[in-house]
Amino acid sequence: MIAALKFLHIAALLCWCAALIALPVLLAQYRHARGQARFTEFRQMTHFGYIGFACPAAVIAIGAGTALIFAAGLNDSWLMVKLVFVAGMALVHAWLGHLILQSGERKGRYKMPPPLIALVLVLPQMAVVFWLVLAKPDLTWIADLLPAILLTPQGASL
Repeated sequence: MIAALKFLHIAALLCWCAALIALPVLLAQYRHARGQARFTEFRQMTHFGYIGFACPAAVIAIGAGTALIFAAGLNDSWLMVKLVFVAGMALVHAWLGHLILQSGERKGRYKMPPPLIALVLVLPQMAVVFWLVLAKPDLTWIADLLPAILLTPQGASL
């Protein structure tokens, strides 16, 4: 069971990361979409890439990862830091969806910010996620940096 969840999680994560790299590259071609035929092709590629590939891969990766946490009983410090960086990847994912939506709704009249900024944001996050998973470093020292109020129950037991 755990091996199957790991396989599913890793495969979906690799697909999601590939989509987070490919979508900004596709969106960078937005300004070159001259004419209705070229714009329609651009719109279909980006829309399918996001709705048909990136979103399902992200949902499967996060769902399988969550199931894996409970199935394997993980609660290490490296995992908590990994989840912060996965949340950052999800934010970049959402921003790319916003750019795709705006490019389709405004039909060539959208002054898109440089989508390659997404690569600058997401590539380091991916690298940290893969490093944390492969190295599994001891990050318990991070708890010393947090205020005590974040580490103790407030009026309830755990």
